[in-house]
Amino acid sequence: MGVRKKQMAERIKEEKQQLAFAKLNNCPTSPRKMRLVADLVRGQEVEKALAILRFNTKEASRRLEKLLLSAIANWQAKNEEADIEEADLFVKEIRVDGGRMLKRLRPAPQGRAHRIRKRSNHVTLVLGSRTNAES
Repeated sequence: MGVRKKQMAERIKEEKQQLAFAKLNNCPTSPRKMRLVADLVRGQEVEKALAILRFNTKEASRRLEKLLLSAIANWQAKNEEADIEEADLFVKEIRVDGGRMLKRLRPAPQGRAHRIRKRSNHVTLVLGSRTNAES
């Protein structure tokens, strides 16, 4: 392995050390409703994002709050020696993708049937650290 390749690999490894991921798959909420809440916390500091999610009335905010707490726990597991307050964690990326769709039929007038699509979504949340990203 070349020297340049080894340096790039080490730098990527250090950058990944500062990130924490959490995924929520097949959440039984439509992606459109989940994106409304996800847009509120994108780019926010972790403490502020938790406060926004805690006091939001939408059902999707409860699920995102739990996901955010999971991402924080994942970051702590990766960086046991680091302190959360000094790390200045923020929501670097939050992505809501469409998941599996359950298809049902509802009876309609005159012998017809209407299709009902029960949507679900996949949420990916990435936390980043501002202090180590700058230096």
